[in-house]
Amino acid sequence: MSAQFLIKNLKEKIMNFEAVSDVTEVGQVVDIRDGIARISGLKNCFMSEMIELPGGSSAIALNLEADSVGAVVLGDFGNIKEGDVAKRTGKVLSLPVGKNFLGRVIDPLGLPIDGKGAIKNDGEYPMERPALGVIDRQTVNQSLQTGIKSIDAMIPIGRGQRELIIGDRQTGKTTIALDTIINQKGQGVVCVYVAIGQKKSKIARAIKTLEDKGAMNYTIVVFAGASEGPALSFLAPYAGTAMAEYFMEKGKDALIIYDDLSKHAASYRELSLLLRRPSGREAYPGDVFYLHSRLLERGARRSKELGGGSITALPIIETQAGDISAYIPTNVISITDGQIFLETDLFNKGVRPAINVGLSVSRVGGSAQIKSMKKAAGKMKLDLAQYLELEAFSQFASDMDAETKKTLERGKRIMEILKQGPNSPIRAGLQAAIIYAANNGYLDAVEIDKIAEWEEKFKDFMAGSKEEVLKEVEKSWDEQIEKLLKDALEEFKQINS
Repeated sequence: MSAQFLIKNLKEKIMNFEAVSDVTEVGQVVDIRDGIARISGLKNCFMSEMIELPGGSSAIALNLEADSVGAVVLGDFGNIKEGDVAKRTGKVLSLPVGKNFLGRVIDPLGLPIDGKGAIKNDGEYPMERPALGVIDRQTVNQSLQTGIKSIDAMIPIGRGQRELIIGDRQTGKTTIALDTIINQKGQGVVCVYVAIGQKKSKIARAIKTLEDKGAMNYTIVVFAGASEGPALSFLAPYAGTAMAEYFMEKGKDALIIYDDLSKHAASYRELSLLLRRPSGREAYPGDVFYLHSRLLERGARRSKELGGGSITALPIIETQAGDISAYIPTNVISITDGQIFLETDLFNKGVRPAINVGLSVSRVGGSAQIKSMKKAAGKMKLDLAQYLELEAFSQFASDMDAETKKTLERGKRIMEILKQGPNSPIRAGLQAAIIYAANNGYLDAVEIDKIAEWEEKFKDFMAGSKEEVLKEVEKSWDEQIEKLLKDALEEFKQINS
C-alpha cells in the first residue's frame, strides 16, 4: 500500500468527519450566584447569545471578558452548580411572535402565564435589533387619539411618535396609558402593554379593566413581576417591542406602553452590579442612556415603500418629588418627542388628569392633529397658561378690570371642562365640540359646579341627535362644518335654557 494512497484515504476520512460531525463549543460554569453564571471556555460567544445550561435552563451572555463570560440565568438557577457544562447555541435572544398572542398575558420570554394554554406562533423575532434608518421612515402625520381631552387638544400624539408620561407616584400615569389603549377600540391599532417590575395585584386590576372595556381583544400584556428577579424585568420592554415590530412589519399600527422605565433602569442597575460592571453617575451604569435610546428609537412610522405600519411608544417614568431634572428623567426626555407631565399638586386639587400644561409638550403630534381639534383648541394651551398665571396674582388683587375677570372666568370653565374620569375616553368629534363650546363662550353663563352636568347632557344630545355633525367634525373642518356645530350648540342652548 503506497504512502500516497494512505494520505488520500486519511484526507477523505478527515473531510467526511468534519462534514457529518456537529461540534458545539462548550464551556464550564466556574461560578454561580445571585442568578449570574460565570462561564469559561466560550471564547467565540457573542453579546446577547443564548447559552444552554443543565436541566433545561438557559442564560443570556451580557459580559464578554478575557477569560470568561458573565451570563444572566433566565428563571430558576437553584439546580445549576459549579462544574456544570454550558453550551453555546449560536442564537441571539429571540421570542415567539404572532397574531395569536392578542388577548393573552405572557412573560418576557413569550411563554403564556394566563392559564389559557399554549400559543401557536407565526415565527420568532430577536428581542434586540437595529432601529429603522431615517430613509426607511416617513413623517408623523396621522393622529393617535387618546380619548383624553386635555391631551388630544393641547399635547396631541401622532402614530409613530414617542411621548413620555412622567410624574410622581400615584398621579395617574398608568390611567392615561390604559385610557389610550381603551380608546383604540375599532381604530385598527394593536396595543402592547409592558408591565416592568409591577405588583401582580396592580396588573390584575389593569387586565380586568381592559377586559371589561373589550380592549384585551387587540392587546398583548407582557408582564415581569416585581418578585421575579431583575433579568425578566430587564428583558420585558425589548420583548414587548419585538411583539409590536411583528405587527408594524405587517403594515399595521401598534401602540406600546412601557410601565415603567424607572423600574427598568433599576433592574439594569441591579444586573450590572451583580455582573460587577463599574457604576456611573448616581450609581447607575454609564450606558443606561444607550439602554433606553436603542429601545425607544425602534418606535417609528415605516415608509410607504416598506408597506407602512408604525409603533407609537408611550414610556412612563416615575419622578421623586416632581424632579424632572434627575438623571433618568432627563435621559428619557431627551430621547422622546415630548412629555406629558403630571403634577401632584394638581392631582390633589381634584384636577384629573393632573397635566401641567406649562411643562408638557408634543414636538411632532401637532402635524397629525385632526383639523377640527386644531381649530377648536386654537390658542387654548397659551390661554390656559395665562389663566394659571393670572389666578396666582388674583389672590392678592383686591380690584380687577373687566377683561381680567373675563379671562379668569373663562379659564375656570376651561379647567373644569378638561377634567375627565378614569377609563372614560371620549371620541374625537365630541372632544372638539366640547372644547369649541368652551373657547367660544357657550359655557360663560353656566355655573362652575354645573359644568360636569352640562357636559354629560351635551354628550347625550350630540350622540343622540347630531351624529352626522360629529362625523363631519371628525373628517375635516371648514366654515360649513363650523356652522353646523354652531347651530347644534344654539339648539342645545335653547333646549336647556
